[in-house]
Amino acid sequence: MIRFANALQVWGTPQFNAILKREIEGLESAQLPLQQGLTSSSQALDARVNAMIIDVSDAGRVIRARVGIFYTGIVAGCSCADDPTPVTEQNEYCVVQLTIDKATAETTLCLVAE
Repeated sequence: MIRFANALQVWGTPQFNAILKREIEGLESAQLPLQQGLTSSSQALDARVNAMIIDVSDAGRVIRARVGIFYTGIVAGCSCADDPTPVTEQNEYCVVQLTIDKATAETTLCLVAE
């Protein structure tokens, strides 16, 4: 379970977006829907991600945030000597919606179709 306790502690202050961004960027790649968000490659890389807070709203018992995630992927080939598939990294971007429970800091993430 993902918990953004530090962001919850500063909810309603000017530091919220910066702390939320830091907590998202500190997640392991497998905790984000990166593979499902691919548009120009076939395999998301476990490299560092960059988050951009798009908007945040108070929804009663939860905080909702739409976040842009920048990351990289590759077009995976067969790794044969004559494989023409380029191995260069491709830039990727997806949008996720976070729902942070105000009582527990438990957070759910889902991919948003743009």
